[in-house]
Amino acid sequence: MYPNLLKKRVSLTPTRLALSTESRSYTWQQVMSRVHELAGKLPFESGSRVGIWAKNSEDVYFWSLALMWRDCEIVFFNERLSEKEWAYQEKDASVSLVLVDDKRRFTNCPPNIVTFEEVADHEVAPYSSTDMWEPDRTISIMYTSGTTGKPKGVRQTLENHMTSALGAALTSGVLPEDKWLCMVPLFHISGFSMIMRSLVYGSALELHERFDAEVAVEAICNRGVTHFSVVTTMLGNLLDVIERDDRAIPSSFRVLLAGGGPVPKTYLLRAQAHQLPVLQTYGMTETSSQTCTLMPEDALEKLGSVGKPLFFADIRIDGEAEGEIWIKGAHVTPGYIGDFREKNPLTEDGWFRTGDIGRLDADGYLYVLDRRSDLIVSGGENVYPAEIEQVLMNHPHVKEAGVVGMEDTKWGQVPVAYVVMEPQDEESLRQLSKETLAKFKQPVIYHFVASLPRNASNKLVRRELKP
Repeated sequence: MYPNLLKKRVSLTPTRLALSTESRSYTWQQVMSRVHELAGKLPFESGSRVGIWAKNSEDVYFWSLALMWRDCEIVFFNERLSEKEWAYQEKDASVSLVLVDDKRRFTNCPPNIVTFEEVADHEVAPYSSTDMWEPDRTISIMYTSGTTGKPKGVRQTLENHMTSALGAALTSGVLPEDKWLCMVPLFHISGFSMIMRSLVYGSALELHERFDAEVAVEAICNRGVTHFSVVTTMLGNLLDVIERDDRAIPSSFRVLLAGGGPVPKTYLLRAQAHQLPVLQTYGMTETSSQTCTLMPEDALEKLGSVGKPLFFADIRIDGEAEGEIWIKGAHVTPGYIGDFREKNPLTEDGWFRTGDIGRLDADGYLYVLDRRSDLIVSGGENVYPAEIEQVLMNHPHVKEAGVVGMEDTKWGQVPVAYVVMEPQDEESLRQLSKETLAKFKQPVIYHFVASLPRNASNKLVRRELKP
């Protein structure tokens, strides 16, 4: 059993800063007061399954805590879904109610859709809450991106979130003055895990609707931010602003978590030059965020690695040298909901098959080579797009790179690159590839584009690249 996280946090640090936004700040006691009020306005029985479909806001933060307080399961819907995509997930999740920030997105608004404002206008009614929470209680449900079929609703239990939070804390540490900057979506595990960790650690959370590199640098330099989570493209934008404005990163900023793919060497060197501590990570929806972390001091020696497993996690490779990555630990989901509820994600002895391809070196560091579904097989050789993308990203003028396979009558498949680059220089890219990659890995075609397709977490969506 675990204590009611919010009640426990308030008992420990009632006057410590809990949340700040562009408009105001809240202590933990103030958060508790508002959550109490909102919880009494929810028009259903405790223990219901309720959806949230909205962009980052105070409303999402407070209603999430209110739903947890009422022992509800929260289904987070990606704010960027089309109405048709959302309709499948809403039906699959069997939610009793969906809280939204705007009904205008609906062609015909279903009756179980209510805005945050409409619920806030309800009268407060009596309700019951529990002081102790069961470890296997489902806290959140998030849908995977569905790269190989229908998206699956992934359950994340209290035990999953607690194990993830404690494992991360044992790796990077926790201080009373810690403050997380959240510019990633709360409807993704990278965002919502910050809410869970703030409850466990007592850390403050500075919440923004979306990523803005200039605002992020200002928060790091002048507003006491100590932790920030990004993907590689966000890191590049952050470095551009730091270098353009010649900003000095304070020593109080301790952790820049970088996920969603390998960080190129050029970015790491730039980050080191500005005392920006980059911790590369590997995790997924099914593992409630981080599973592995590479510390800054190992970044160049173990270039391309995502580090070692966190304290409560285990990793194995299903193969002799490289193969599918399997993960084991109390942070791994117990299963799915809806259409996939009968699909057990774990082997008989508790291993989760990720679908990612990787290898472990002699020191136990994990290298994620690619998604199995993105693998290119050229002339019988396995070609990993992420490896080629990392090489291209080391070019000083390349901002983004994506690689996919194109059908070829001789080799079966050959790699094709999509590059965001200014000025465009195909010859230098070909020379870089020739100097760095085996011939069968070198892209045969380079497409210069203005941007690459990315999901709400800013991760590259290769399936939308059309060779």
